[in-house]
Amino acid sequence: MASTEGLVPITRAFLASYYDQHPFTPPLSPDVSRLSSQLRSMANHLLTQHPPIHGESILINEAESQPPHKIDENMWKNREYIEETIFLLQPSNCPHPLKQQSDPDNVEFSIMLGNLKDKLDNTLRILESFQIKNADHVFNTVMTYLPQDFRGTLLRQQRERSERNKQAEVDALVNSGGSIRDRYALLWKQQMDRRRQLAQLGSATGVYKTLVKYLVGVPEVLLDFTRQINDDDGPMEEQRHRYGPPLYSLTSMILYVRFFLSLSWARYGHNKLKRERLAVLEQAVDVYTMEFERFITFLSGVFANSPFFIPADVAGAVEASKNDDFKEISVPAGKTFEVILSVDSVNSYIAWDFSLVQGKINMDIGFTLEFASPTGEKTLMLPYRRYESDQGNFCTLMAGSYKLIWDNTHSTFFRKVLRYKVDCIPPVTEPVQLE
Repeated sequence: MASTEGLVPITRAFLASYYDQHPFTPPLSPDVSRLSSQLRSMANHLLTQHPPIHGESILINEAESQPPHKIDENMWKNREYIEETIFLLQPSNCPHPLKQQSDPDNVEFSIMLGNLKDKLDNTLRILESFQIKNADHVFNTVMTYLPQDFRGTLLRQQRERSERNKQAEVDALVNSGGSIRDRYALLWKQQMDRRRQLAQLGSATGVYKTLVKYLVGVPEVLLDFTRQINDDDGPMEEQRHRYGPPLYSLTSMILYVRFFLSLSWARYGHNKLKRERLAVLEQAVDVYTMEFERFITFLSGVFANSPFFIPADVAGAVEASKNDDFKEISVPAGKTFEVILSVDSVNSYIAWDFSLVQGKINMDIGFTLEFASPTGEKTLMLPYRRYESDQGNFCTLMAGSYKLIWDNTHSTFFRKVLRYKVDCIPPVTEPVQLE
């Protein structure tokens, strides 16, 4: 049993400082945004020519919605969309004309679609392995802080029994003809059940009430950890803030792949898959599988080395080092948000640090800095650019009013949640040397 003396559960502030050391670099390829937009545009074109048919409303609603906020829910959604896309790419589920091997184009297209299926199969295996390893890592880490006797054995047996029952539920659904979507809805419900059971262990309620009664010697810090780790405003919210945005973009990308392919197959008799559209689909799957596997590999390393407990003095030092907490503001579609700073001295520094909390494809926001003279004349000090996040500073050449502007006017539908911090740092003056 590992000692918990002097330890406290990780805090959001600690994870913020830990994640500062593990940025996701380089960021996602711009091809993710570009190809996702192309896929969505091609899908919309199909819907314009041939209105939605029965059964497509759910998929259309998903394509028009934001990805889930939670990291693990996005992982399950990626699995669902990958598996649905693989299903569509199976030869037996392709449109009948594509199966006619007498047409050279159909032979070429079939080979290409088979290659896409193989790439997605590989990505699916990597994602499944990531989820299994991550779940085992959390459980085994928790177990190291339990007494290494019958009490730990009880918990392991409880987990094994629970997992067998969950798998039996899934098998029964599949055997009864449940769809891929139905199966993943059940899998996510089961994941939430696991989370609730972990919280119940911490609060000694529900199914664990009797069990915890016998777990004399379980460290209080472990119960505190299991109780608060997944709170909406708890430590994992920092994880969502840091690593959610690229994952949201990838979730949307594979959804658009599945969306376009499903619409294409349903309308194949009226709109055969053109070579240029197939080229976009092929490139999109290539980029998605490469970028998603890179992201999963990165996240595996971050999670594997992230502690669950830290010394109390470290937690206190991290909290004490927090200066000027970040603020969050929702910038509506078609609107701007401004912060005005009054600068009294030249050679002052205006510093900023901002990022977007979450979003879909093309998740960026315009940013610029301008100076307003006492007469109201405006001068652009920083050229307009669009960012997912940025950190920088500007040395002032004039005293007066400076305006930092975040611009979401390029967005027609989506608001942007901006997390920002700005400051004005006066010039450093050298002390006068006395003779």
